[in-house]
Amino acid sequence: MTDIAMIEAARARLDGHVRRTPLLSSPFLDEIAGRRVLVKAECLQHTGSFKFRGAWSAVSALAPDVRANGVIAFSSGNHAQGVAYAAKLHGVPSVIIMPADAPRIKIANTRAYGAEVVLYDRINEDRDAIGERLAKERGLTLIKPFDEPLVIAGQGTTGLEIAEDATALGIAKADVLVPTGGGGLISGISLALAARAPGLTVHPAEPQGFDDMTRSLASGKIERNAAQGGSICDAILTPQPGNITFPILSRLSGAGIVVTDDEALHAISLAFNRLKIVVEPGGAAALAAALFHGETLGDTVIAVCSGGNVDPDIFKLALDRFPA
Repeated sequence: MTDIAMIEAARARLDGHVRRTPLLSSPFLDEIAGRRVLVKAECLQHTGSFKFRGAWSAVSALAPDVRANGVIAFSSGNHAQGVAYAAKLHGVPSVIIMPADAPRIKIANTRAYGAEVVLYDRINEDRDAIGERLAKERGLTLIKPFDEPLVIAGQGTTGLEIAEDATALGIAKADVLVPTGGGGLISGISLALAARAPGLTVHPAEPQGFDDMTRSLASGKIERNAAQGGSICDAILTPQPGNITFPILSRLSGAGIVVTDDEALHAISLAFNRLKIVVEPGGAAALAAALFHGETLGDTVIAVCSGGNVDPDIFKLALDRFPA
C-alpha cells in the first residue's frame, strides 16, 4: 500500500522530469469566496494535468526488461496523455484505451505523444476488460489510472509541494479541495499532508450526478454512479471510487462538495480572467467548490486545478456564458 516513503521515493524518481507547479492567488477570487483562496495550478504540469506525475512514477519503477515490452492504460484523456508521454520519454511503446466521446484535443494529443489509441463505447463496453485482454495478448504492463499504489505515490508528490508551500506561507490549517474521480490524486495528497502538514484537510470536489466519492464517504461504503456520462467534467467521471483509494479517504478525508456544470464553467472563466490559466471543466471542480460552496469551509482554502486540457468550444462557452 502507498505510504509516505513511497511518495518520497516517487518524488526522487520524478526529480528533473516533473514541473513544480505554483500556488496562485487573486484578491478577486478571495472576495467571491469570502475567504483566502490559493490555487495549485496542476494545469501547468507536463501534458496539461497532474496525471504525468503518476504515470512517470509507475513507468519509471518498472524493471527495464518489463518496461521495454510497453505499457497500456485506459483513460478519458489526462491519464492517457500522461502515460503516453512517460512511455515516449522512456523510449517504450504505449497503447491507450479511450472513450470514443473523449474531448478531441485529448485523443489528438495522446496520439501525438506516440501512443496507439483504441477507442471504446463507455456506455456499452468495459474498459477494464479491454485493457486486461490487450495487456495479456501483447505482453504489456497495465498502468491503472488511480487504483495503483505507484500511481497514487506519484500523485502524492503534489501534496508534498502543497505542504511545503503552505508552510512557507505560514499556513498551518486549511481545507484542500481536490477534483475527484476514482480518487488517485486526492488519496496521494491526503497521505502526503497527513505526514507533512496534518493541519490541512482534503475534501473531494465532484460534479452533480457523479458524486460517488462524496456519497461513499457519507455512507461508509463504496457507492456507484447511476449514469456513466452526461457531464462536461469528463476528466473526473468514473463509475465508483477505487478499492484502494476509498479506504485511504475514509480514514483521512473530510466531506465532499458537489458542483454543477455551470459552476465549473464559471470557475474556468474566473481562472482565465483572474489567474491567467486555462482549466478544463473537471479540473475546475475544486475551484468551483471553493468559490461557490464555502459554507462549511474555513478561512483558507487551497483548490487544486488538476487539468487544463479543454476543448476550444467548451472554453469559449465558459468565457461567453461568464464574461469578465
